[in-house]
Amino acid sequence: MALHCAKSFANDILGSKAIPITLHRTYAYAVRTKNSTAQRDKLLKLAQERGRDFDVVVNYDEMFTFIQRCVEKAGCVSSQSRAVAEMLLYADERGHFSHGVNRINIYTRDLIAGTTKGNGVPSVLKQKGATAYVDGDNSLGPVVGRFCVEIGTELAKVNGIGIVAARNSNHYGAAGYYANMAAEKGLIGMAFTNSSPCVYPTRSSEKALGSNPISFFAPAINGDGFNLDMATSTVAYGKIEVADRKSKSEVPRGWGADAHGVETSDPSAILGDGGLLPVGGAEERAGYKGTGLCMLVEILCGVLSGAHFGKNVREWKGEPQKADLGQCYIFIDPECFADGFATRLQQFVDETRDLIPVNPNLPVRVPGDFARAHRQLVKEEGGLVYHGSQIEYLKDVAEELHVDLFKYRLFTNKH
Repeated sequence: MALHCAKSFANDILGSKAIPITLHRTYAYAVRTKNSTAQRDKLLKLAQERGRDFDVVVNYDEMFTFIQRCVEKAGCVSSQSRAVAEMLLYADERGHFSHGVNRINIYTRDLIAGTTKGNGVPSVLKQKGATAYVDGDNSLGPVVGRFCVEIGTELAKVNGIGIVAARNSNHYGAAGYYANMAAEKGLIGMAFTNSSPCVYPTRSSEKALGSNPISFFAPAINGDGFNLDMATSTVAYGKIEVADRKSKSEVPRGWGADAHGVETSDPSAILGDGGLLPVGGAEERAGYKGTGLCMLVEILCGVLSGAHFGKNVREWKGEPQKADLGQCYIFIDPECFADGFATRLQQFVDETRDLIPVNPNLPVRVPGDFARAHRQLVKEEGGLVYHGSQIEYLKDVAEELHVDLFKYRLFTNKH
């Protein structure tokens, strides 16, 4: 079945047909659950917790087609440009700006340099039982990711579990995008990827690990669930970039280090020759646990798949080189176990949210709550919201690629 799925996917690409993507329009689906007025107000209040210092609103379709124009101008075929656009806007719609359109330069740079294929066709190298081993054909990461999810979820439906490891891939954006695809099918979804060495392992003065994300999504009732998507560094590299673009002079302690691996709060030093710290930060704050998680992902993705791993992955900066990233996907059908998984999970997350908070103004949250709240804000505004610095950055991208910029309007609902 997995091989049949792979052949079908390849035929779509080779036949110049669009990859089967459901285009999620913001105004149509920003929040899947049917919210009551009270639920809506609660979500908007939650969105307020992380601030509303936005400047502009962009229609989803406007930004979607802008991304397509950019990556197609850089050398991507139209059917695959859709995969990139949907993945980037999945992140922006949830307020994960570090993995949204802020990352478009990675894809255009590698396409222009020829280090990534704009028309690659992933394939299954081995398939045994509930497992599949995939070669990404140096395709764009979102193309490889969708291919692996389609195979892995089919394996899980048949076997109760599906595990896919891929080599020869590229940057694939927010790991949660792929775990979410599985959750929407009623499965528990896990997605992992290694990345360029930008993290200092505990006690090391050299960067030797990626920010290597872990995502774990489990579906509950009416679109709710447990949606964990986290870097194994304290924060993703993109968050430092966003802070720098917003001209912040400091970032929180434990986020990064200077060129010698010494902790610093200066974003320019971190982005210069410095790097990130593992979850926990310095050793005395249990950074060695974050180092272990970084390495766990590296084993699942790079070592298991035969892709590059650790300090052998290409550098984040400098001349573009082939990435050969490794990725791993694990999907579980909860119906193979005790009946009523979704109901019990809903009880668990609700009981957690209802815990008495230390600060009454800051209720307890579970992974995915802030993303849901941001989607409600986007729905209320009728478009994606961005900071002015992000728009200035995208103006530079448009000018460099000689493509038309998207239309936008001012964000006025700051309170």
